[in-house]
Amino acid sequence: MTVSAALLGLAFICPNTLPATAQTAAAGQQVNRGASGLPLPRFVSLKSGRVNSRIGPGLNYPVDWLYMKSGLPMEIIQEYDNWRRVRDSDGSEGWINQSLLSGRRTAIAAPWQRGKEAKIMLLEEPDREAHTVAVIEPGVVGTIKQCNGEWCQMTFDGHTGWLAQTQVWGAYPGEQVKD
Repeated sequence: MTVSAALLGLAFICPNTLPATAQTAAAGQQVNRGASGLPLPRFVSLKSGRVNSRIGPGLNYPVDWLYMKSGLPMEIIQEYDNWRRVRDSDGSEGWINQSLLSGRRTAIAAPWQRGKEAKIMLLEEPDREAHTVAVIEPGVVGTIKQCNGEWCQMTFDGHTGWLAQTQVWGAYPGEQVKD
């Protein structure tokens, strides 16, 4: 079974830009914290199916992007009052009110491979030799159940399996995530 971006309705309005390079949270390094007390940078997801991203932290700033996909992962890179400066998987940045963001962890399967003939195998176990549960197209959004630092257990359109952590945008290399 192939799970495609079209099937899942991956849609957000933004021009093509270069992929963002994920920052690593190396073990033993001091963690930067924002005004909220939470670590920076960190991943979150969009709560709503229509989210404005603004050029500055406030309603008086113009809208720069309109995201049309609930659950789309975002990387928070800065905080100001109740506004969060975020980066999407294409590297576009803007400010979103915290009320429109969720701590629910989602990720995009290899967004840097979008438009290429690449297929990503969702595996039954966290092992390259494991049985394939589904074939995922690059750019499809899934929900993270857990990551162990090397593999992420994710659900895509009802199919749950494992992807190498290096194949997702929404979890840092080496990061451990528990749902």
